[in-house]
Amino acid sequence: MPDVQPLVSDFVLKLKRRKVEGSHAVARQTAELLRSVVSQHRMGSSANQAAALADAVRAVGEQLIAANPIELAVGNIVRRVLHIIKEEDISATAVGIEGLSVTVDSDDEYDSEHDDRPSLSAAVLAAHARNALRAPSLQTLLEDIPVSPAISRTESSTGDSDGKSKSAGDKSSTRKLKHDVIAAIGDLIDEIDSCYEPISEQAVELIHQNEVILTLGRSRTVKEFLYAAKEKKRSFRVFVAEGAPRYQGHVLAKELVEKGVQTTVITDSAVFAMISRVNMVIVGAHAVMANGGVIAPVGMNMVALAAQRHAVPFVVVAGSHKLCPLYPHNPEVLLNELKSPSDLLDSGDFSDCMNFSTQDGSPLLNVVNPTFDYVPPKLVSLFITDTGGHSPSYMYRLIAEYYSADDLDVDTTPPKISGTNRPINYAPALEIPYIGRKAPSLQDVATGRSSKRKATSTKMPAQKKSAKGSSSSAQPANPTAAAKLLATALQMSYSAVLTFE
Repeated sequence: MPDVQPLVSDFVLKLKRRKVEGSHAVARQTAELLRSVVSQHRMGSSANQAAALADAVRAVGEQLIAANPIELAVGNIVRRVLHIIKEEDISATAVGIEGLSVTVDSDDEYDSEHDDRPSLSAAVLAAHARNALRAPSLQTLLEDIPVSPAISRTESSTGDSDGKSKSAGDKSSTRKLKHDVIAAIGDLIDEIDSCYEPISEQAVELIHQNEVILTLGRSRTVKEFLYAAKEKKRSFRVFVAEGAPRYQGHVLAKELVEKGVQTTVITDSAVFAMISRVNMVIVGAHAVMANGGVIAPVGMNMVALAAQRHAVPFVVVAGSHKLCPLYPHNPEVLLNELKSPSDLLDSGDFSDCMNFSTQDGSPLLNVVNPTFDYVPPKLVSLFITDTGGHSPSYMYRLIAEYYSADDLDVDTTPPKISGTNRPINYAPALEIPYIGRKAPSLQDVATGRSSKRKATSTKMPAQKKSAKGSSSSAQPANPTAAAKLLATALQMSYSAVLTFE
């Protein structure tokens, strides 16, 4: 794949330098690059051409995912292309089997017209057809199936022509597989470009007359959704939270005003105060996880909590390229990214806070500027995709239609902290016996009572038994171990990935 390697390296460099950001732009350019990879791939003489093509796509996908793990759309498109290759391979195999059955039927008609040749029984023909389709094995070699002289004469006389036709057929099927995959990737690119139209068509069903809509930041999907409602003569009002510190809400408010939509800009801290006047919250998403959770711009979890408190529907609009088959607790999922502190403070404002009296120059002020929030599925009311509206509990079934279960682990290397070789730890490296189960109370943790599972349960001091065999009163738990378990439980409660409900 020497011809396409410069394109791969260039796109990897763009991802690392964050010159390409946003799910739509990243998904489209990834699909275009993978289409070039497939078109430039040289189909060898191996038996399984689909597997070789999938390996080439997977190798490029690993580089792209490692370049910017926060852009989950890259992995989504890579998995979609791998799923396309499998579908086209299965389709080509089904067409080949169908053509073989048609050939057998035509041969039977020809034999019925020439009665002078010795006829074969149905059992012999069926056995011969099964052997032809069966993979070579020891059992097939040991089977003794009688073959008539007519078959032997036909095979001996047409052996060379069959070999030539078989090689020609393999080449044509290989070219057809490659052509079909390229065409399917082209359809995927068209689907990414046109995802806004089917989503916008559903705006009239959700937005009614004189309603008040609240959104946060700027999302093109939300903008097109509101545009469509305005074009259908819907009269509504929009509250736009500014989306600090990048203030993308100001840009969206200006675009809505140009379309004649009555718009009010509010601060992010005023969301809870204004949510009681809102009929619906409509927001975009960076990615939709397999459990129905949403990775969205920072501040979105606050909006979702306020909407739940006042029983306001929280609607998420997202294209199918944002549907991620991974779960937020997967170690290869990078949920957040820290941006430059200059978005919050000027360098002159915090340069005096640096402690230059020490050699390490440790700062007295730490500035944290996260990019995304994670909204759990229990806070989401409805998803609007290009295939219709779906509840959060249905997302895993919708995602299963786009991806294969074998292609979920494209890149098995966990993401690492920028500038270091240390992997990102999403949870403490301790075996907690109640992970994935209902969390015990703090009293249970402090007293040492945990899950009944023997494999991962924490060993507590055994009770002493009396001489007669009856158990005496339980010994008090080790206070040091109880304190460690309590600290671990509190640490897990603040984890962004593992949340106990």
